[in-house]
Amino acid sequence: MITSIHARNTEEFFDRGLREPRRMAIFRGASAEETVRLCNLAWDQGVELVEIPFQSPDSEEALAAAIREGSRRGKAVGAGTILTSTQVNRVAELGASFCVSPGLDVAIGLACEEAGLFHLPGVATASDISLGVSQGYVWLKAFPASVLGPAWVTAMRGPFPGVKLVCTGGMSESTLEEYVAAGANAIAIGGRWAS
Repeated sequence: MITSIHARNTEEFFDRGLREPRRMAIFRGASAEETVRLCNLAWDQGVELVEIPFQSPDSEEALAAAIREGSRRGKAVGAGTILTSTQVNRVAELGASFCVSPGLDVAIGLACEEAGLFHLPGVATASDISLGVSQGYVWLKAFPASVLGPAWVTAMRGPFPGVKLVCTGGMSESTLEEYVAAGANAIAIGGRWAS
């Protein structure tokens, strides 16, 4: 279980980063130069948090470039698709502010706390959410949200009214209102800033 201080700090970090416009940007598979361009487009439109999936040597270069640009602009950059404690340690060395995972792994949460990173773990069931709550999380990533659907979000609101959900996976501008109306606190999308 993460410490109560880290849990509170994590909640406050995501509260600030995911207030209006209730979006997090995800930029996967682009070059370092293109990733920086996309990050700047998102930041210019009021998005505070960007996630760069960390899955290959190329993605490490893109993440590092985004972190440098974010540092210049005073913006937080996170590393996504984090599956191991080794990845946590590497992205911490690069200067990431937070980690995002597709599932909820207690060891990754503890590694994030030890490395000084905030963590947004993924959930897809009531059991996942229960585990997240027991570990001290308030913000959780509903993934894959397009498969789970808005009705799932509404159903989870009943037993877990204090949880804050970022719907991720298949989200777009056109789905924002529907998922927020269902009870989501934010959505994570990519591609919107590509033009």
